[in-house]
Amino acid sequence: MIIAVVVVLVAIAAAARFMGGKRRSEQLRERFGPEYERHLAESGDPARTERELADREKRHSKLDLRQLDDRERETFRNRWTDVQREFVDDPNRAVDHADSLVNEVMSARGYPVDDFEQRAADVSVEHPVVVQRYREARRIAADNRSGRADTEQLRNAVTSYRELVGALLGDEPGDGGHNGHSPRNSARNTEAQT
Repeated sequence: MIIAVVVVLVAIAAAARFMGGKRRSEQLRERFGPEYERHLAESGDPARTERELADREKRHSKLDLRQLDDRERETFRNRWTDVQREFVDDPNRAVDHADSLVNEVMSARGYPVDDFEQRAADVSVEHPVVVQRYREARRIAADNRSGRADTEQLRNAVTSYRELVGALLGDEPGDGGHNGHSPRNSARNTEAQT
């Protein structure tokens, strides 16, 4: 009788652990969306992906992030408008300035900015959709520096940087469509502004 009770308790504990793990997997997949899928494609290991994303959440919770005050947001918005104007006359320089401005906004918010991959990982916790576009913009910026980006790619990079700047300033959701906004509509609106 005691053995049967122990077996049942072990089975219940195993089932609870399995369901808890499955629930956590679903929560991470939902929260990180394309970032979850990207990391899973790179690692090929769901457990490794989930550990990495959980570690990102822990690291992010320890960052001393802050909201920008109205004056700072307005200054960054004005500087972004200058980048967009610059794109008309000099797309190459506009992409470089957009990349620099993103770093400044992130630094002002309290994100460590020394390492791009760490920056992207930190931003992915709050903005998992936008971070994909940020990675693409950085790739285009690197191609641009070596003369391998065309004007359409540069426009896409500026549009992607704009989406991240908007998310960091609180102007756009940049969080995978929360707050009633669709990331697809947000991207379309951003492209219309560029």
